[in-house]
Amino acid sequence: MATVRMIGKSLLLSSYSRFPFFDALHSFILLCVYTAKTTTTTKSVAELQISPSTSPVTGGSLEESKEALAIAETDGRLFCTVGVHPTRCKEFEENGNPRSISRRWCHWRRRGSIRERYFEKQFELAEAVKLPMFLHMRAAAEDFSDILARNKHRFNGGVAHSFTGSMEDLDKLLSFDNLFLGINGCSLKTADNLHVLSSIPVERMMIETDSPYCEIKNTHAGVKFVKSVWPSKKKEKYDPDSTVKGRNEPCLVRQVLEVVAGCKGVSDLGPLSRTLYHNTCRLIETPISATSLKDYIPPD
Repeated sequence: MATVRMIGKSLLLSSYSRFPFFDALHSFILLCVYTAKTTTTTKSVAELQISPSTSPVTGGSLEESKEALAIAETDGRLFCTVGVHPTRCKEFEENGNPRSISRRWCHWRRRGSIRERYFEKQFELAEAVKLPMFLHMRAAAEDFSDILARNKHRFNGGVAHSFTGSMEDLDKLLSFDNLFLGINGCSLKTADNLHVLSSIPVERMMIETDSPYCEIKNTHAGVKFVKSVWPSKKKEKYDPDSTVKGRNEPCLVRQVLEVVAGCKGVSDLGPLSRTLYHNTCRLIETPISATSLKDYIPPD
């Protein structure tokens, strides 16, 4: 696993000087597909300079997982997840044995026999490699919880990222002691979303961007709590000191933090950000001591 270190532009990272950040999901697509419309892979890696301290690069298929691993090896702030997105499960029916996926985290969404079958297959991998699971669930809390319950002895922890469920869904997932809930812009769209968010214990929460998707839009209920904005330019006028207009980027994880703080009635972002960072480090076992990160208070 890559070590965690901070590098980056002073303009966009100045807001991180007092708070530790960990984007709990950083899409493979941000580096390889989305940026390919306007820039080279080399430049897309350079865009990591507007990332937070460290991020996973997520592979949603076998080929993407291989490329995500290769990208993660190019920068000390990156590591990768390896697995299959539920919408890509048919690739295994066509291309072979999912045991060829050997590392990191996995996904699940919605009901369906192929998806359920390969969701359960990934618990075999989690048990074999002793790594946490990165899970994806939409409108499937009952089936999702049933499968987790059957396999809870086979994995050492996980996160249900991009959580958008109801209070009932939340209660189901919180019943698993080793499961965290990941919050991003999709989790903050409606007043009901914010109500559910306010009930998630901070000790069971992670924040993420899911970049280049799931940004906090002006139409989202959570936008009223956003205080930090960044300069942005259209992709045709790419500027390394600006974000790309219309694209969610890892630095915007701070906005997610601000919405969480607003929903929780928290005025001091420091302790909250350290707790959320600590949660993520505990799950993925980064080389940095999670406890020391949580207790660290940066100088003024």
